[in-house]
Amino acid sequence: MNLLDVFLLVLIATSGALFWRIRMISEAASRYLNQYCDSQHLQLISVARRRTRPMLYRGKLDWRSEFDFEFSSTGQDCYTGNLTMNGLTVVATQTPPHRIH
Repeated sequence: MNLLDVFLLVLIATSGALFWRIRMISEAASRYLNQYCDSQHLQLISVARRRTRPMLYRGKLDWRSEFDFEFSSTGQDCYTGNLTMNGLTVVATQTPPHRIH
């Protein structure tokens, strides 16, 4: 095993770890939005990650992720909200003014 093999192995392991962490964040966002919409009596339609970038959060390198989600308040309309997360921590949830039934 030479230095190139070790470098490739580290690169593959790092890529896998990064993918796994981003996937964990996406699943946490989906769970949070399901709970949020249930508590607000909204119907969650879809969730999409808009942007993910590395950042320092509480002295630790982690990912800042922004998600767009679509929801309905009456079942006939559709609104788009935003969710911001630092790692697995929810920072902000923003929803536009919407009809309450």
